[in-house]
Amino acid sequence: MQGAEQPHPLFGGALSAVIPLTATDISELREIPDSQEVFAHTHTDQSLIVELVEYQAQVADQDSARYHFEDIAGSNKALEAGACAVISVVALPKSDLSLSQCSSAWMLTGTQSVSKFNEEARNAVTLHLGVFRLPQFSTDVLITFNDPQSISPDSSSAAALETHKVPWSLQDFQRLLQTLTLHNPGLFE
Repeated sequence: MQGAEQPHPLFGGALSAVIPLTATDISELREIPDSQEVFAHTHTDQSLIVELVEYQAQVADQDSARYHFEDIAGSNKALEAGACAVISVVALPKSDLSLSQCSSAWMLTGTQSVSKFNEEARNAVTLHLGVFRLPQFSTDVLITFNDPQSISPDSSSAAALETHKVPWSLQDFQRLLQTLTLHNPGLFE
């Protein structure tokens, strides 16, 4: 990645982060909920989602990433046995982060077997999830990197397999996590 990349404004500039250059802002193509910013790789089926969700006070910080991962698995209809698995959960040192307002931050890596657009075909996706806990704003900021590992030939995503472009890397995702910056706390009001 080049060091000259500029932070991309999120939520009207209330937040910003370095988004990979090959990202397409999905809000330019279809309606996205106000609580989300969604980006897709121009040539692969990868996506990045920055989402503001309600802070879950009953969930301990060290369990927050798993809690949100399981919530996403439920939305993806990937909760049945073998359809999702957590590989690792690590604390992100606040000294490495630009979002100094968070009480803690976590990164989870897991896998989910998901279908796109309610299709029958299921794709194996590695899901990297960053969670920034902001109890003072009653908010958790989730950043999800969906990285398909195998795509069913019957999936609408199969066309993405035919391109040989450089996909986003885990380092791209980690850079996004490290550069997430809050500019306007009014976002959470």
